[in-house]
Amino acid sequence: MRVQSLDHLVLTVADVEASAIFYGRVLGMQKVIFGGNRVALQFGRQKINLHPAKAPLQPHALQPTPGSADLCFVSDRGLADWIRHLSVCAVAVEAGPVERTGAQGPMTSIYFRDLDGNLIEIAHYREA
Repeated sequence: MRVQSLDHLVLTVADVEASAIFYGRVLGMQKVIFGGNRVALQFGRQKINLHPAKAPLQPHALQPTPGSADLCFVSDRGLADWIRHLSVCAVAVEAGPVERTGAQGPMTSIYFRDLDGNLIEIAHYREA
């Protein structure tokens, strides 16, 4: 037995609406409403469900806490484009570009933080 892929993850946030706006503006994710009034961020074939820290949905992590995540997203755009885009969005690059090793091999990454202080990594794989 083994898993095939990641379908979604849950991000606990202080403000669901502000987070949806941030991820839409900065990372191009689409806000979707599902299950009544729940909010998710759709990108590619994955999504991030946003749970409010003051009222996390059951079941949830043992200690759902805003700012405790460290997420890496892969982009087909070069990091120079991302650095310019983040500057326009008034988002400070905290580190990078730096060389890293991802699930598919060597990559170059930059790091910044979202509204809750979660560490966000944008990675670009080198051409083969």
